[in-house]
Amino acid sequence: MTVTIESKYMERIQKGIYAWLTTVRADGTPQPTPVWYIWDNGTFLMYSIPNQQKIRNILINPTVTLAITDDPSGEEYVVITGEAAIDESAPRVIDNAPYVEKYRKGMEAINFSPESMTRDFTTAIRITPTGVRGQ
Repeated sequence: MTVTIESKYMERIQKGIYAWLTTVRADGTPQPTPVWYIWDNGTFLMYSIPNQQKIRNILINPTVTLAITDDPSGEEYVVITGEAAIDESAPRVIDNAPYVEKYRKGMEAINFSPESMTRDFTTAIRITPTGVRGQ
């Protein structure tokens, strides 16, 4: 299923720095987590430390949402519903130039580097959009 994302939402996706990824725990409890992401060939790609709760949640229930805004007031936003999967074929952080370019300053601000992100954030998550809504 191909989802069409309106240009105003795509602009928010491209400008956004953080997204709130919401997964669902085995007991049904939603678990929102802030994540860094890039838009990559019609999907969202992000990285995680292995064995985090969000990874365990995705393995049980791959239906997720991403909430993104680049608006400080929060009035303009986009919410993506999608199917998440662990992507073992994704490039490592250090080999993903668009990701490193987007987040290099953020990495430095938290005393990380592309090398340390590559070492610690070894699990790639890819989300294929199945729905879009926004304001």
